[in-house]
Amino acid sequence: MDQPISRRQHAIPEFTMIPSIAAAPAAFGFTHDKTASTLCYVLSGTALLSALFTRAEWGAVKVIPYKTHLALDAVSGLTALAAPWLFGFAKNTRARNAFLAMGAIASIVTALSRPEEMPKYRTR
Repeated sequence: MDQPISRRQHAIPEFTMIPSIAAAPAAFGFTHDKTASTLCYVLSGTALLSALFTRAEWGAVKVIPYKTHLALDAVSGLTALAAPWLFGFAKNTRARNAFLAMGAIASIVTALSRPEEMPKYRTR
């Protein structure tokens, strides 16, 4: 890819990942693992809140700078990558692999995103 992902383009994988992470326990068959399932719901919920409160075109309440949003995404991606071992479900192949995939995708999208802030609007 020649150019980084713009702020507007970042919204596409963002709003695709949020419901995908929430659906992962049922989709990949690890609903019986309460720790992994709960962590999916927590990561999905925090991603949704972060997206809705980001100072970007898609933000409903524009209070979080986009660079802060990217930092939160990076932390979420790294958390997902480490979660199977941090939270003790590494032997659950389905949950572990789902978290590794989520973490890898989140980390790649974050790393490729251009940290451009939304322009400030002039007030009259």
